[in-house]
Amino acid sequence: MPSTRITTGLWARNREQEVIESVQSALLSALRIPDYDRDIVLDFYDAGARIVPTGRSDHYVRVEVALFSGRSIEAKRLLYKTLVANLAALGVPATEIKIILFEVPAENWGLRGGYPASEIDLGFKIDV
Repeated sequence: MPSTRITTGLWARNREQEVIESVQSALLSALRIPDYDRDIVLDFYDAGARIVPTGRSDHYVRVEVALFSGRSIEAKRLLYKTLVANLAALGVPATEIKIILFEVPAENWGLRGGYPASEIDLGFKIDV
């Protein structure tokens, strides 16, 4: 049940669904979440509204994923590699992608009418 924010430059304008689906596809394969589990927002900015690392371009992408604690390092590695491959297919240089995971205990997510996620049958495994 990750919640994901993608931040990048104006190159993504009119390609929003491609970018979002490339990230969703990586989440599906690496974290083994169900396809209906979608919570992604894409923000893009012009050069005046953000500072990127020196030497990086308008294509610089930051992907922040808040997810339940418990994924293995293997699942995280697969997520990183798949995100980079999917975004590279859209023209983003591999060296211009930063991925940040925020692991949040299930009891700190309020879902499905205000219940802690730790008390809900989510319908999928977290400890992949």
